[in-house]
Amino acid sequence: MHAPVGRSLALLTDLYQLTMAAGYRREGLADREAVFCQYFRKAPFGGAFAIAAGLATALEWLAELRFREDDLAYLASLEGAGGAPLFDAAFLDYLGRLEFSCDVDAVAEGSVVFGHEPLLRVRGPLLQCQIVETALLNIVNFQTLVATKAARVCLATGDDPVLEFGLRRAQGVDGGLSASRAAYIGGCAATSNVLAGKLHGIPVRGTHGHSWVLAFGDEREAFEAFARAMPHNCVLLVDTFDTPEGVRNAVEVGVSMRENGARLAGIRLDSGDLADLSVKARAELDEAGLQDTAIVASNDLDENSIAALKQRGAKVGIWGVGTSIASSGGQSALGGVYKLTLLRDASGRWQARAKRSEDPSKATLPGMLQVRRYTSGDRLRGDLIYDESNPPQASWSGVPLASGDAESRHTFEGTHRDLLRTVVAGGQIVASAEALDAARQRCRSELAMLPDELARGRSGVDAPVWLEEGVSRRQLALLA
Repeated sequence: MHAPVGRSLALLTDLYQLTMAAGYRREGLADREAVFCQYFRKAPFGGAFAIAAGLATALEWLAELRFREDDLAYLASLEGAGGAPLFDAAFLDYLGRLEFSCDVDAVAEGSVVFGHEPLLRVRGPLLQCQIVETALLNIVNFQTLVATKAARVCLATGDDPVLEFGLRRAQGVDGGLSASRAAYIGGCAATSNVLAGKLHGIPVRGTHGHSWVLAFGDEREAFEAFARAMPHNCVLLVDTFDTPEGVRNAVEVGVSMRENGARLAGIRLDSGDLADLSVKARAELDEAGLQDTAIVASNDLDENSIAALKQRGAKVGIWGVGTSIASSGGQSALGGVYKLTLLRDASGRWQARAKRSEDPSKATLPGMLQVRRYTSGDRLRGDLIYDESNPPQASWSGVPLASGDAESRHTFEGTHRDLLRTVVAGGQIVASAEALDAARQRCRSELAMLPDELARGRSGVDAPVWLEEGVSRRQLALLA
């Protein structure tokens, strides 16, 4: 997290987290051991999967979780009905001495995940588990959403690189930084966001805008000037006035650069019929001997428009995608939730906790939830959600999470691994910092393991997530 200089982020929470915390303390429940799980119910963008992201940022926030004097002073100023202080002095003193001491288990960033699978599991004093809810949801929901969108775009482009340049359309400063980080995990090759490049080590790329051409007035003159200014990073935007003429001007400048020992790296198409224009531009570039000059396409692209352009034979080598990635076009938020699944009673015994609902998708799973992933060769076979108090044997039989249909049960065995790994123990971060490139590579590798119908997000395809046989979604909906 990148807090404003000199400011604490402990109050990055909803008020009701603190009112519940005050209530837990008053009722003697603050230190009762609890377990919460964070997950999303339905994969975004009409697809079947998501890409886990945001863990490292969440851990930064947890590591700095302290209520400072100015935080406490602000809370002390809040009033309830009749002008009475909302929080009593004893509770504020408690917050001032609070040190985070929970355990956190999490899925590694870049992992392919499915609905209802825990991305994070927090275990510790009930009050502490409660007050971290909002920030964890804020961080992980957004970055997971953006990483998923980026992955979908990159699947559509195939081996062609995707440049993310959505900062100017992102949801504020932190939204822009978080989006660039998540987009890189999801597969984008570089970003236009220079601060994200500095903070996260993401490659940065950029060309010039229409204002450069307009500043000179003459397109050919503008292109020549940019070639002189940036001989080793020369990508020319060719649609300021007339795209075909812009391509011709760029080709002439490219030939001149080659004669002087430099190279025109690319041209960018930002409007018009990108498929038709790219085919004609490729022919002109190749005829002039500029086969190594790339064609970059932009203009409000997303995975669907890119797939359509490729189907029409567009000769684009690099795709610039901004708004649809940075602002997760097509879905404004990930429906992530954070639910209590276990709580110790006064005698110290674990008590399962689950939410009932007439809507089976909103019923929650109780227990110390874990996800076991089964693979066969280089293919994903399925994920089992299970309770760690009753781990699966070498072979297990499960029913589909989506339907709970016992007639559709399958038996799985063989190669497997558990997705949730300990990253915080007793409030101390124990997982070594992972390079962003490792998360990006994990995303790429795990997407390659998905069956095509899952990777392409075809409608009507259920995620391969299973529950132990005998537990159905309908039964969960009726849990007391």
